[in-house]
Amino acid sequence: MTTTPSASASESPAPPRHLAGNFAPVTDELTAHDLPVTGAIPPELTGWYLRNGPNPRDAASPHWFFGDGMVHGVRLEGGRAISYRNRWVRTSTFTDGIPVVDAQGHRNLAAGVANTHVVRHAGRTLALVESSFPCEIDCRPGHELETLGPHDFGGRLTTAMTAHPKTCPLTGELHFFGYGSGAPPYLTYHRADAAGELTVSRPIEVPAATMMHDFHLTARHVVFMDLPMVHDRGRPGMPYGWDPEYGARLGVLRRDDPYGEVRWLAIDPCYVFHSLNAHDDGDQRIVLYVSRYATLDAPAPPCLWRWTIDLAAGTVTEEQIDDQVGEFPRIDDRLAGQPARFGHVTAAEVPGTGAIPGALIRYDLWTGATARHDFGPGRTPGEAAFAPADDRPGGPGWLITYVYDATTDTSDLVVLDAEDITAGPVATVSLPRRVPYGFHGNWLPDPAA
Repeated sequence: MTTTPSASASESPAPPRHLAGNFAPVTDELTAHDLPVTGAIPPELTGWYLRNGPNPRDAASPHWFFGDGMVHGVRLEGGRAISYRNRWVRTSTFTDGIPVVDAQGHRNLAAGVANTHVVRHAGRTLALVESSFPCEIDCRPGHELETLGPHDFGGRLTTAMTAHPKTCPLTGELHFFGYGSGAPPYLTYHRADAAGELTVSRPIEVPAATMMHDFHLTARHVVFMDLPMVHDRGRPGMPYGWDPEYGARLGVLRRDDPYGEVRWLAIDPCYVFHSLNAHDDGDQRIVLYVSRYATLDAPAPPCLWRWTIDLAAGTVTEEQIDDQVGEFPRIDDRLAGQPARFGHVTAAEVPGTGAIPGALIRYDLWTGATARHDFGPGRTPGEAAFAPADDRPGGPGWLITYVYDATTDTSDLVVLDAEDITAGPVATVSLPRRVPYGFHGNWLPDPAA
């Protein structure tokens, strides 16, 4: 017997790219224990690997960036993969449908989707999205990944918080910013001390509201990127549009004078979602590494660039380091703002780039050498977080990432030796479900006893 599909079924539209394949959300929460492992998990790894990403509960969203946040976590301990769990971040938007901006245009920074990153500072684990306050989640034993609620630094934070704050390894301070699209100021710089107290909130004047996703931190400077993705409330989907006439510039602020002058230096129009690292080079030079897009107006896969600011001359030298496609750049975060030698980027498909062979690339930023681990046909990694093997910043460690296998529609947690990524996985943990493509996460080791 042959069945002919109805016209309505055959003509139903395909889902948009950001809701299809492994971009499609999973529909429930799951907990599994004693996960199967191929290879050997390094016994030094005791803690959580957490990664955040959009997972719309109703399987619909106008853009990849807008889905409800879901954190996927694997617990490693004593050479074992103890458990896997995935949990939606239960913001008031998720539980009660409260929007960040209501019909009258009023912003509710305690709402939002908390779908972009997971970081730890001053004993708190925070799920982040750049349009809202952080949302605290619970990683204590017995309370894994439960949502605790919005965190506004005791009422001191009055703007949204970037999804890419940076912890200074020298002071323990958390540096971040908030940007907005309503009335000025469109940009505010913030600093919290090592105990988690907000100590600096300083408005910065910029000409217009732009999408400022990341920034740079060095031992002596903060550097902002004012780039030509300009707010446009009338646009469908993402309310930002590419406008190269706006120009592009870097704003340099001295850390020892947080309310002082921001010095702006022009660069070629481009866009940067993510910085790799930055450091001071003498008294007058700042070196920045970024995953740079030539434009966001048309498909233009990113690759690694270096910008060198010369404060004495008032110039920026722009250099392309490599032509290999790479995003989600990471270092050993214990060297944030310092001259880190090694950086890592992920080669993977994101909506708009088309098929890209999945790989991790390791850069020696001092010599220019690269190493590459290709995961094989149909296997796509996400961002890889660095997990240190000992207490030496820049020393040995592992890269940890989720890898999706399109041939089996499953996902693994993969551990690579950061010093020899071409050797293949040290350990592969088979997960009980696929993990949709997402954004950012971290290896969060258990606090020292």
